[in-house]
Amino acid sequence: MIIFLVGMAILIFGGAFYGKFCEKVFEPDDRETPAVAMADGVDYVAMKPWKNKLIELLNIAGTGPILGPIQGILFGPIAFLTIPIGCVIAGSLHDYFVGMISMRNGGAQVPKMMYKFMGKGATRVYTIIIWILMLLTGVVFIYTPGDLIVGDVLGMDVKSSVIWVVYAVILLYYVISTIFPIDQIIGRVYPVFGAVLIISAIGVFGGVMMDGGASMMDLSSGLLMQHPTGQSFIPVFFITVACGIMSGFHGSQATLISRTVKHEKEGRHTFYTMMLVEGAIAMVWAAGAMTLFGRGTGMDTGATQMVGIISREFMGNIGGLFAIIGVIVLPITSGDTAFRALRLMIAEQFNIDQKEAKKRVTLSLIIFIPAIAILFYAKSSPGGFNLLWRYFGFTNQLVAVFALAMITVYLKTNGKNYMISLLPGTFYTFIVFSYIFHEKIGFGLEARIGRIFNIPATSYVISYVLGVICAVLFFWLVPKLAVKRKDTILNYKM
Repeated sequence: MIIFLVGMAILIFGGAFYGKFCEKVFEPDDRETPAVAMADGVDYVAMKPWKNKLIELLNIAGTGPILGPIQGILFGPIAFLTIPIGCVIAGSLHDYFVGMISMRNGGAQVPKMMYKFMGKGATRVYTIIIWILMLLTGVVFIYTPGDLIVGDVLGMDVKSSVIWVVYAVILLYYVISTIFPIDQIIGRVYPVFGAVLIISAIGVFGGVMMDGGASMMDLSSGLLMQHPTGQSFIPVFFITVACGIMSGFHGSQATLISRTVKHEKEGRHTFYTMMLVEGAIAMVWAAGAMTLFGRGTGMDTGATQMVGIISREFMGNIGGLFAIIGVIVLPITSGDTAFRALRLMIAEQFNIDQKEAKKRVTLSLIIFIPAIAILFYAKSSPGGFNLLWRYFGFTNQLVAVFALAMITVYLKTNGKNYMISLLPGTFYTFIVFSYIFHEKIGFGLEARIGRIFNIPATSYVISYVLGVICAVLFFWLVPKLAVKRKDTILNYKM
């Protein structure tokens, strides 16, 4: 409990200090924002600060800050320190600078900013990855809320045919929210969703505090424990607990809200602070899971199943149902904007005007066809969702590495403190590459060639070495790219 409270203090006080520091580095001013200068009544719509903050929170808070921490706490209480520290110096920084740089560049989506700051080659790679991520995110956030609705709310078998009816309803909402102006659907329903989310998180937090931490797993084995399945803390923890620490997906959402913020000085609380709130949500659910694991709940219990157990344990049947609804709200309010962001990215790439409803509908249909195909595969194939989630986690953090590189180039080009983004970018470069070099969904190096060097398949020796090399290259090349492209960047017009 003490470590949990220390972690919450890091989020609150560390976040307040570092958030102001990031704001000072960026230097927001009184210039016109895209919401005012480029108002079109569809995507560029000035909204009230409280509404922007709430929508940003709901956009970025998918199932990641709940399912991820529930799985991440299996590595031990160290999660109560790594989540807040990472959230303060990496995740919140990432969200703030992506949103603010977008605001300074006409509300551009990340691929367009990537072209300006990173060049054509990096943009081609990034664009493919971010489009895949947006598609996977949308599908994941149809799958998980659908299963929660059928299994925990309706009390029915998630393998029954009714699941497809629920999927269809969620998908229909996504279609509507993707096509309609942002203030007509998202701007109106999100305040209700936000209330549900906040109340459910407060309920679990209250339950943990009243419990007093008496049931939490003991610390006799230290802050870092052996994972039940033998997974390595580095890099797996930082891939698993993505959204509570840092998430590349958030960049696509910050650029949406960069088109609805009326004043630049609202940016810190809209982007940076809302990521801190997501970090707090991650901490609460991690604490709830640790408490129940300490009471004897099997550590092999699935993360989705744990959501229902935690909710009912701390809030009773009625309150627990309300909490589950809050968890259902999270992915739905991220899935809709994932598809919306993908529509805008494709529209920017091919210069498709989005003021006409006909063009928005056509482009949306093109997006939803492959999404339905992936959803069908994930549901009908054994292990399909697990495979989908692993690729989602990896691409999510890889996208964040690209964004941190772009932020570093922006800061270096403008003569600002670029080390604040270069250092977390270097760390996450090591994380994503060591992960994909080792895992079966990637290169599986230790399993495939480790025997030549007498290295066990469970070891990360080869992957760690290659991951370090990639991280060093990131640290060395990104600032050099900024120097090389400075004249091009300063003269480039969006």
